[in-house]
Amino acid sequence: MTASLTLVILMAVMFGAGISIMLERSLTRVLIGFLLVGNAVNVLIYLMSGAPGLAPILGDGVDPDEISDPLPQAFVLTAIVINLGITAFMLALIYRSWWLAQLGAKGDLIDDEDEDLQDAVEAADLIRISAEDDAAIQELIEASDEEFDDDLDEELELEASARDRVERRGDERRPDETEDDR
Repeated sequence: MTASLTLVILMAVMFGAGISIMLERSLTRVLIGFLLVGNAVNVLIYLMSGAPGLAPILGDGVDPDEISDPLPQAFVLTAIVINLGITAFMLALIYRSWWLAQLGAKGDLIDDEDEDLQDAVEAADLIRISAEDDAAIQELIEASDEEFDDDLDEELELEASARDRVERRGDERRPDETEDDR
């Protein structure tokens, strides 16, 4: 197929219009320009694909020169999918931009101020209750008539160290050793 002059002119107009629209400040116009450029690229790939031919299936009696090239078709399909993905992303950006513009000076902060105040009061109450509990426990400890026994403390430490020695000795034994072998 020779390149149709109509398709070449259409492609050039789409490229020109798309690029000029993409240079605008509005995100919606950037999206429209991107769509025009994406479609112009698809037409360009179609124009460069060559003459149409038979389906790209080799069989008996089929001349390989008469078969059309399937690669440009795959390129066009890939370009369409990429164009769709970027369009969805641009639409999300446009929506987000519009949404933030509607909020005005408050920006992205849409917290409920009453809820924040209630949370702060609850946190302060928990801290106050915790401090009161600590003070009450400290008063009970100070009011207790129990005396600290140094002898009992030393005895407990000796028992703990003896247990540690026994456990270490048990770890040093090999698995194939018995009490008789020692």
